[in-house]
Amino acid sequence: MSFSSGFSVVIPARYGSTRLPGKPLIDLNGKPMIQHVVERALASRASNVIVATDDPRIVDAVRTEDATVVLTSKEHQSGTDRVWEAISDADLADEAVVVNVQGDEPLIPSVVIDQAADLVNQADDCGVATLCEVMRDGRDIFNPNVVKVVVDRYGRALYFSRAPIPWERGKFESNEVPESEQAWYRHLGIYAFKHWALRRFVSLPKSRLESLESLEQLRLLENGISIAIAESESDIPAGVDTQADVDRVREVLASQNSN
Repeated sequence: MSFSSGFSVVIPARYGSTRLPGKPLIDLNGKPMIQHVVERALASRASNVIVATDDPRIVDAVRTEDATVVLTSKEHQSGTDRVWEAISDADLADEAVVVNVQGDEPLIPSVVIDQAADLVNQADDCGVATLCEVMRDGRDIFNPNVVKVVVDRYGRALYFSRAPIPWERGKFESNEVPESEQAWYRHLGIYAFKHWALRRFVSLPKSRLESLESLEQLRLLENGISIAIAESESDIPAGVDTQADVDRVREVLASQNSN
């Protein structure tokens, strides 16, 4: 596979899903979900857009010649492993940037794809970059499905957790955000890897903290790979995990098309 200069976007898209089988093919206002994600990626500054999937039906569903589709193994344990297989035979420099955009994010703004790529390019001490946002709903702090991140003063991730971190002692009597100068940040699941960091990540065994929290980004931190992080320049709507999410995205797309 030949790559143009500039950063690449790889979209892992697995057919199987516990709650929504065939999720990438769900029709969203006349297009399969995966096509919406591809179009968002193509609207970014990416020089290459690749879909990495495990099913020929998803290959057939990508309706553009501007993206490459790669059929990958069904045995991958994570989307990151699938991303690596899709680009593993490419002749990329160690500092080349690969952005992992999830295949169930049909509303992801193109600007945040560019932001993640720029962030890792500007961080000489980091192999990976990702984004976050301030949490404004106190219930999210206590929701284990909302991943929290603590960031140092230099914009580097200290830790990710499903637990409410940081814990402001004496201020959590209720599930409301206490009045404090402290902000709580939700991690947003977009990653920009330098090629060397992606290669190293997939070569490492699953780590202790990764297993405890079920968060693969902790494998990077446990192995000394720094992660640059910044607040997203644009809101990133939640991805699609349930039928309620499908209905929500359809409403958003219908509203956008009517404007």
